[in-house]
Order: sequence, then C-alpha cells, then structure tokens
Amino acid sequence: MNPFDFPELYFLIDAAGALIAFQEKDQSWAGALAFSSEERARGFVAQSRLEVAEVAAIATDDSASVAALIAAVKRRPIRYLLLDLDYRTGACRQVDFAGDGFGALRERQFVAAHNHA
Repeated sequence: MNPFDFPELYFLIDAAGALIAFQEKDQSWAGALAFSSEERARGFVAQSRLEVAEVAAIATDDSASVAALIAAVKRRPIRYLLLDLDYRTGACRQVDFAGDGFGALRERQFVAAHNHA
C-alpha cells in the first residue's frame, strides 16, 4: 500500500550508512526520519544541526525496495516513519509499517525540549 501523494521519500543517512531515527524518552520503539522532499530533509538537517552524511531517496511505489527497507529497519527498534518532522514545532505525521509495506498515517506532535524560535 502506498499512502503517499508524492513520488519519493527522502531519508537521512549517518556516516555509518544507517538511517537516522528518533526515539522518544522512555519509549521502546523509534521512528525513522523521512521527508516528502529533499528540500524538507535538508531544512531539517540545517535547523537541527544533525551530522548527516547524505540524503537518500526511495520511490514510494517501489514495493520491493519498500519491503527491503522495512525489513532492514525492523532489525533495529524502528517500527514507523516520522514524516516531515518539523524541528521547530515538533509536528509530523507518523506512518506505521503494515507487514512489509506502509500502513496508516496519523498526526503526531512532539514537545520541543527547548524553544527554537
């Protein structure tokens, strides 16, 4: 299932080649950071000052690549995507994994630890 109305997802990759994920304090599971455009991904990197080695894209309708990505991240405690996380406001959409594809989307709101205004 492809719940997206855009052709690609953009992921942040660290120097070791792993997807960058966000884990809330005291939570078991984490979410891989994903963005609906390369511009949004690079904006997050600039605002957060994350050390990101690269931005990598995957076609949202490429079911084989999506299944391989989900299988790879499930080896870590990653169980969903955090889509278009806004560093300043904490707003994003959570995309759950449904088997080896994308499932439901829902709005999420994280509370920023610091005022980034």
